Amino acid sequence: MSQIFDRRRTTLAAVLGALLASTMAGYAADDTIKVGVLHSLSGTMAISETTLKDTVLYLIDEQNKKGGVLGKKLEAVVVDPASNWPLFAEKARELISQDKVSVVFGCWTSVSRKSVLPVFKELNSILFYPVQYEGEESERNVFYTGAAPNQQAIPAVDYLMKEEGVQRWVLAGTDYVYPRTTNKILEAYLKAKGVADDDIMINYTPFGHSDWQSIVADIKKFGSAGKKTAVVSTINGDANVPFYKELGNQGIKAEDIPVVAFSVGEEELAGIDTKPLVGHLAAWNYFQSVDSEANAAFIDGWHQFIKNDKRTTNDPMEATYIGFNAWVKAVEAAGTTDVDPVIDTLVGTTVPNLSGGYATIMPNHHITKPVLIGEIQDDGQFDIVSETAPVVGDEWSDYLEGSKDLISDWRKPLSCGNFNVATGKCGGNS
Repeated sequence: MSQIFDRRRTTLAAVLGALLASTMAGYAADDTIKVGVLHSLSGTMAISETTLKDTVLYLIDEQNKKGGVLGKKLEAVVVDPASNWPLFAEKARELISQDKVSVVFGCWTSVSRKSVLPVFKELNSILFYPVQYEGEESERNVFYTGAAPNQQAIPAVDYLMKEEGVQRWVLAGTDYVYPRTTNKILEAYLKAKGVADDDIMINYTPFGHSDWQSIVADIKKFGSAGKKTAVVSTINGDANVPFYKELGNQGIKAEDIPVVAFSVGEEELAGIDTKPLVGHLAAWNYFQSVDSEANAAFIDGWHQFIKNDKRTTNDPMEATYIGFNAWVKAVEAAGTTDVDPVIDTLVGTTVPNLSGGYATIMPNHHITKPVLIGEIQDDGQFDIVSETAPVVGDEWSDYLEGSKDLISDWRKPLSCGNFNVATGKCGGNS
């Protein structure tokens, strides 16, 4: 009888122990707020996205030093969607449903963002998207902290027209939604400015494209017609390295055919010999060379965290910085990480940028950003040659039929991503 009692007592103790462990685990989980990190750490986009993963980890570390959020520590949950667009959706679902993250910072390409949109809508979670994109979208569950076309592409064209006297245009991009839509907007904009069809050359290449010899030869020939020519580049990822090398190989200099890039920053230039590229341009909303106290402090903290003072900073890092700090501020103002009140609180939230100014989240879930044009220097940094006042991101292009009558306003009672001011109707969520 005592043996049976001992076995029952042992079994009861085991059950109670398991329950206690489960309860303690629950308490431990409750003591942290999980933050999802959805960036490619392998594949063609790893050259750009790995740094953004590291940036989120740095920002979490800094916030935890301040006591976390709502008295709880932040905990990063990092996944690798591996530059595989369907895998982005799978990993996003895993972060939200299984890992129970309160927010996700992630994606680079528009095709990866498009892949995850249905997941964030279905599961009602928040994505902060930190990269310039083509516009033509406004989702309730997404906050776009990178540039819309009117905060990067169109000001870059205006700069080339005014300062460089450009008359012929090569629109060169990677073959996916961001370059195609951006170039559709730019083509319409150029034609509205009186540029003839024959003075616009458009070319697309696959992700990871490496053989640029014939394409660069075509660009060189197109630029030999006696009119000032420029390349507007929406080439993404590691294809930029052989593209710029081939420009140098064929002797194309910035004073002959300037290239203005929308996806090349300090991180990409760190991997190549920049001497042949000196004078070529990039259009962003931030450069590491920005002279401000906020930027100096960010760079110093970044280098200490990453333990490598040669690691650069770049525009999507600043966009991540803005989005992260806006989320923290909104969560603290709302007093909760619950999605709906945080989304409502985010609109109107203002936080410092790294240029010494401020960024405000607007009702269309885009932010205010200055537009900077930088010239590549031989050390891989940029000399800022032009800077605008802060510009409000325009989610719907004024130059495309079907878009010019649309606005987005996620405040109640409108709560619409594509309200048609001509018909007075909301067309849906995006």
